Formats: sequence, structure tokens, C-alpha cells
Amino acid sequence: MAEGISLWLAVLLMLFVHPLYAEARQMGMEQPGQLYLMNDQSARQQPALILDSDFQVHVSGLLAETRLTRVFRNTSDQWQEGIFVFPLPDKATVYGLRMTIGEREIVGHIEPKAKARQTYERARQAGQQAATLEQHRPNLFTSRVANIPPGESVQVEIRYQQPVAYKHGEFELRLPTTLTPRYMPGEPLAETQGPWQSGWALATKEVADAHEISPFTVRPQDVDGGSHRARIGIEIESGLALADVSSPSHRLHTELDGARATVRPEQEKVLMDRDVIVRWRPVAGSEPKAAVFHQTWQGEDYLMGMVLPPETAGPVLRRELVFVIDTSGSMAGDSIAQARSALLKGLETLRPGDSFNVIQFNSQAHALFAQPVPAEGHYLARARRYVQDLRANGGTEMAGALSLALGMDSGPGGERVRQVVFITDGAVGNESALFNQIRSGLTDRRLFTVGIGSAPNMHFLREAARWGRGEFTAIHSGAEVDRALNRLFAAMEAPVLTNLDVRWPDQGQPLEPVPARPGDLFRGTPLVQVVRGLPAAGQLQVSGQLPGGRHWSTSLDLAQAAPASGLNRQWARGRIDELTDTARLQGQTPDEQQITELSVRHGVISPFTSFVVVEQRRARPETESAGSQSIPTLLPAGSQPGMLRYPQTATFAPLFTALGSLGLMFSLAIAMLNRRPSL
Repeated sequence: MAEGISLWLAVLLMLFVHPLYAEARQMGMEQPGQLYLMNDQSARQQPALILDSDFQVHVSGLLAETRLTRVFRNTSDQWQEGIFVFPLPDKATVYGLRMTIGEREIVGHIEPKAKARQTYERARQAGQQAATLEQHRPNLFTSRVANIPPGESVQVEIRYQQPVAYKHGEFELRLPTTLTPRYMPGEPLAETQGPWQSGWALATKEVADAHEISPFTVRPQDVDGGSHRARIGIEIESGLALADVSSPSHRLHTELDGARATVRPEQEKVLMDRDVIVRWRPVAGSEPKAAVFHQTWQGEDYLMGMVLPPETAGPVLRRELVFVIDTSGSMAGDSIAQARSALLKGLETLRPGDSFNVIQFNSQAHALFAQPVPAEGHYLARARRYVQDLRANGGTEMAGALSLALGMDSGPGGERVRQVVFITDGAVGNESALFNQIRSGLTDRRLFTVGIGSAPNMHFLREAARWGRGEFTAIHSGAEVDRALNRLFAAMEAPVLTNLDVRWPDQGQPLEPVPARPGDLFRGTPLVQVVRGLPAAGQLQVSGQLPGGRHWSTSLDLAQAAPASGLNRQWARGRIDELTDTARLQGQTPDEQQITELSVRHGVISPFTSFVVVEQRRARPETESAGSQSIPTLLPAGSQPGMLRYPQTATFAPLFTALGSLGLMFSLAIAMLNRRPSL
């Protein structure tokens, strides 16, 4: 009798529990669908905030200044707070925040981060209109705007500058508009909910701010038809006669006039689902080999020097190349196709005498061979088949892949130059831990990074290559693979200038140059350094060692410096990076007080400071409450629906209820068996 009851209970449990488990899992999966947000009564509602963006960029020499205007439009009948997590260029220096309400414009100021949060929170609760801007990573920020009236808009203007990249005779400007959802490794922390929680991820032991850097990711059709569009205008004053302006990301309308160009996308507004990339080239023969710029700010002199190494080549050395390819879920779609093409291109560069290996990683890392093998026919054929079969799925456990690549023994065949080529979108939240791992495990290797996708994490790619004493490149589309990889692998042949020595005129003052210790220079990549406290007089001497041990030197006459602006901010941002790096190398916490003083004095944001702006008058009546909405970012172009991150309206409560019921039924069955009369 009891056995029969138990059997029926088991059948009932299967029928009862399975649908509930399926429901919980389906709700937790990243399925595409309509975006809904929850109000404070747990009722569904459409997104109330519409986001409009305007980038106005002015390029002068090697710096670009951008005025980024965000308009938060409240379409609901309730007061709202808007929260937007967004990317900026990885070398951006943010130096201004303004809020415009109707005809009133209010200028923001910098405060220590904790104090700025308190200032903003007090204003929000008091019904005042306010805005704040925080830095989470060098390329990741959060903007909050409090008390947006029903049916009205609040405009927030952010000002930042960035260095213009110059490589291989071509300038490049990159404007990120969205970001790839990042993988957050580590166990979730128990307590992560709080008033500043705004993302889909929970804080973990390895990414303590995961809940603040994980904006929801939706499709363009999930937001209002007028939202998440950007107007873009770029004015270029290069100082050199321009040959052409191009873009691998957007069709452009360009007006060229000698050394000046006015550029905008052909569309009046572009969808914010990819980086905007603009490139320009000087007329052949006028490419700069060196340049120097000068600024006086608050009585202090600032100089920026740029020197390009000579075009030269050294002896061809035998190499040991370990290719590491990211096959995590974020690479699904166009990215994995680009990554496979890049790796196949890399295999083509191998020469007789080289050795190689291939490592793929997602939730786990796997090496094709136990150790590097000779670049011979059957090994290469096996590697090509392996690469062509790679598919994207799972997590981004990058640490395991680095351990495997940096800990792998060399193959037989004698001494070779050891290099690691890392192909990834860089969509991880634990960047600092990975930089430490690269630094401590690199030994005699060099690490080169290849950025993949329409919105890669350029901060990770650039810094990983810097800590790896290598170079980086980015591939925006499949059509760019050959061009980008040819240049990278040409640079990888050998650095063209090592043991670099930069000597500014000795004026008896501490110059504190940034970067303080420039690394080796690769083909087509210039040295750029900024110093404080030195007038435009004397000679800048730069020397180094060419391939084969030959000595090379050049000098620049500082009296020929061209006038510039923003050099003090560039120096301050570089100095903050130097202080952070020094602390990391010493295993210490960065000097918060010194960084805060630098940030406040030069008016630039830092990891320890934020911008905040408050309207002094109360706007929201005491009788009315305000909601809060996190504005999503758009799914990067070419990504698969698996990367969508919608606000979840359900939890695992049904599953937990079912498991509890399961335990209760088992207890009941056992109790009934125990009550059976003994024979």
C-alpha cells in the first residue's frame, strides 16, 4: 500500500514540478521579446524615457574634443529618474557636465565620489532636479538624472577629450555608442541590492561592481522609434593637407578643404548599435614624422611631443606563436566569423622553422596541441580544420586561457621569439585581475590583442597589449581582416625601437612625463609623451636601439611647438593612470587623496571623483512621487539574440516553491511508511 502511495506521489511530483522548473528556466533565459519595465506597484509598463544623443567633435592635431548632449524625454505621466550606463572612448578625459532645464543652464562640479552620491541623493529626494556622472572603468560611465517632469525633457551635456590614434600614416577617431554585455566571473555576493543597483548582473567576488556596469541590452525595435539615435558632426583641423576621409562603420558625407574637413554620416541620425569610426590620411609625402605642441594653463607650461620611429626591418627570427581565440557566447554571430578569419590569416603568416598552437576558450580553455608544434603541413591542416569548426557558446573564463597560454612549455627545435595573439571582444568585467595575470605570467613573451566586433571593449584590448609589451588592433568587419592583420603581423616581426630614451631639456624642475616609461615602439606607431612645467624652448632628444643593435636618435626643436589646448587635462589623466599602475605593480591601493587632488585641480573625472549638478529650486511637488528607470543599450550590430539582457519580471521563486513542496511530499511519504504496522 505504502509503495503504491509513494509511486503515485512521484508521478504527481513529476507532473507538478517539471512545468514549474520549465517556467523558471524560461523566464531566466535570455530570449528576445518586448521590453517591459516594472513600476513600484509591480505592474508592467512600457519604457517611459526616450534618449536622444548628439556628438559634436572638434579635432585639432592629435586631440579631439567632444560635446556629447543627451536628452532624456519623459513620456509618462509620472516624474522619473533616468539611469544610463554607456561607453566612452577608452582614453577619454571627461572634463565637464552641464544640465539644461528649459532656458536654465547649470554647470556641474567635481566632488569625491561618495560625497557626489550624497549630494545627488539629497537633491533627488528633496524633489530637486539633478544629474551626476560616474566613472566605473576608463571607458564605462553612468549618468543619472533626477526628477524629470512628466511629458518634459532634461538635457545633459558631457564634455570630454581623447587622443586621436595615428598609425601607419593614418589618423583614426572612434566614438562608441553601445557596448557588448560583459561576462562577470566569480560567485555572486549575498548582498548586492541597493539604491544604486541598475544592471542585470549581481555583484560577484571577482567583479564587485557588476551590478553597476551591466545595463540591459535590447533590440532597436524594443525602444521608441525615436530613441537611441545619435546625430554626429566632426570638424577636423589636421594641420596637414588631407587626401581622403573614410569610415569602415558608416557611409559619410565629407567636405574637404585643404587641411580641414567637415564630416557627418549620410543619415541625419545613426542607430546607436556600433562604434562610429572615422579615418583620414594626409596627402602622400606629407605624413608627419614628428610634432610638438605647447599650452600655458594657469601659469604652467605643458608640452606634447610626438616622434615616429624609422621605417626599418630587422633580421627574420623564428617564432613560437600561440593563438588564443575567444569562443564565448558574446562572440556569436559576425564576431566569431571575423575571429576565425583572423586566426586563419595568422596561420598563413607562419614560416618554416616557426612553431605554433591554438587555444580556444569559453567556460573552459582547450589547447589543440599539448605544446607548440612545428608549422608544417599536417599540423597546419589540422589547425585549419579545428578553427573552421569553432562555434561560440558559454562563458568568458579568460583567466584560464591566459594561464594555459602563458604557462605552456615551448616545443622542441631550439630558441624562438615567443608571442601570444589574443583574439577577443574583451567583454569581461574583471579587467584589472587579468592585467595582473598578464604582467606576472608574461616572462619573455609578448602579448598582442586583436579586437573583434562592432563594439569591443577597447580599454581591455589596449591595456592587455600594453601590459603584454605588445600591440593591438581592432577589426570592425570581415572586410577589414586582411588589412588589420597584415599590419599587426608586420609589426610583430620585431619592435623597430627598443631601449627608448626620451630626454626633455633640463630646467631643474620635476617634469613628471606621461607615460613615464614608454615601451618599445612597433612599426608605424609613434611615441607620444606629455610633460608639465617646461617652456617651449630647447631640444627634445629621443634615442633607441634599432633591430640588429644599431643606435638611432633624433631631436625636436621645442621653440617650433604649435599652440594647443587640453594638454593639461591630458597630462592629468595620464598622471592618474600612472599612479594607478604604480599601485597595481606594488600590490597596493592607489593613493586616493593624491588622485582626488589631481582630479579636482584639473577638473577631470577619476575613479575616485564624480561630476554632480543640482538645480537649487524644488521641481517635484511634495505630493507626487517619482519612479526610476534604467535605460537599456542596444544589442551591438552582428550579435546574436543570446546576448540580449531584458529586465526580468520573474525570479526562481516558482522553482524554490516546487523544491520545497518536493521535500514536504517526501517527508509525508516517509512518515506514512514509518506508520506501516511491523510484521
